Amino acid sequence: MKDYISLLKSLSDPLRLRIVILLGKKELCVCQIMGVTGASQPLISRNLSILKQNGLLEERRKGKLRFYRLNRKVPRPAGKIIRALEEGLSGDDTIERDLRNLKECTEFQKKTGRCDMKTFQEFMKKQRTRGGKK
Repeated sequence: MKDYISLLKSLSDPLRLRIVILLGKKELCVCQIMGVTGASQPLISRNLSILKQNGLLEERRKGKLRFYRLNRKVPRPAGKIIRALEEGLSGDDTIERDLRNLKECTEFQKKTGRCDMKTFQEFMKKQRTRGGKK
């Protein structure tokens, strides 16, 4: 029972839930998650740490960057809960905005050919000049 309580607590935070749904779609680095959610680097890192401690994430390093994705070997009950949350939140305004921002951030990074803090700042500037869809 202790494992379920810990899992549910880790998924009870709105930002962590958004991160889990995003990482269920694609492997992302901290800068990309910042760009999509509009949250600060310390907040993203703290929440990634909590999710990782609960066995929900895998981490991969590439140079100075750390990339995260959902753990492919996540225990079956946790996977069922995550799928149920993804299904239940389908159509939610915040989740839909995050998914749009993920697509735009990915396209922006493909155009620039970079994934770093400078790219994140350029993306955020572009978002603000377009009227701030965040």
